[in-house]
Amino acid sequence: MKKPPRKYKTIFISDVHLGTENCKVKEVIHFLRNTRCERLVLNGDIIDGWQLNRGSQWTKDHTKFIRFVLKRIEKRTLDVVYLRGNHDDILGRFLPMQFGSLSIVEDFVHESPSGRYLVLHGDVFDTITKNFVFLAHLGDWGYMFLMSLNRWYNKYRAWRGKEYYSLSKAIKAKVKAAVNFVSSFEEKIAKLAQAKECTGVICGHIHTPANKKIKGLHYLNSGDWVESLSAIVEHLDGKMQLVYFRDFVTDYPMKADHPDIESDNEDDLDLNLIGIFAPKSG
Repeated sequence: MKKPPRKYKTIFISDVHLGTENCKVKEVIHFLRNTRCERLVLNGDIIDGWQLNRGSQWTKDHTKFIRFVLKRIEKRTLDVVYLRGNHDDILGRFLPMQFGSLSIVEDFVHESPSGRYLVLHGDVFDTITKNFVFLAHLGDWGYMFLMSLNRWYNKYRAWRGKEYYSLSKAIKAKVKAAVNFVSSFEEKIAKLAQAKECTGVICGHIHTPANKKIKGLHYLNSGDWVESLSAIVEHLDGKMQLVYFRDFVTDYPMKADHPDIESDNEDDLDLNLIGIFAPKSG
């Protein structure tokens, strides 16, 4: 017998990076298909315009994610908030925008029984991303190369019967500069939330999931759907929790064959997403 979906008040996800080979789109769709919430917050870098502009391939599964969210808005009056990230920064030209129950914003304050939470992607504190765009793209290229190497390495590990091992996380943990960057990022974003008289902050950007206290402020990072496969959920009583797909899938196992998200014909939705996020020159 199929389990009923888990019910939450709010779900926060970030850094899905649709349009890239490393995006775990089937997993994030499976997570959303087996949950219900009043509000879904897409906290930046949902679509990777940088990689699409370099020729990365947009797949049918990536379109299914967009269709899934739109269908939930249409059929279940789901409130969706999409925040601009650095990889989908083209949205910054048009903010804020409102389409019924879909809002596209820079940041906002989420009111919860647990307190006021500042919600933003987090790249505002990344000096390289904001002031040295060339270096940011160079770093992104390096990250994608590392992820490609990671993918082949784990195919070899799977062949040897070994579990998944993240090269990028291992490097982050051992390189002092990376550790210091994450720590500095967390402290700066916590100070911003306190300046806005919030009791907590919910962000993404650095692909490092977290749920902890920083000098009395509740710091939450939703991680990503490239490696961590994590999300922040708000329970009906206002409690915030960091959840991992690896734990979720034990209760809601994925089937080898993925049925269509909706029974409608996929051709009924043509969003021209590649044209929006990766405009052609000329």
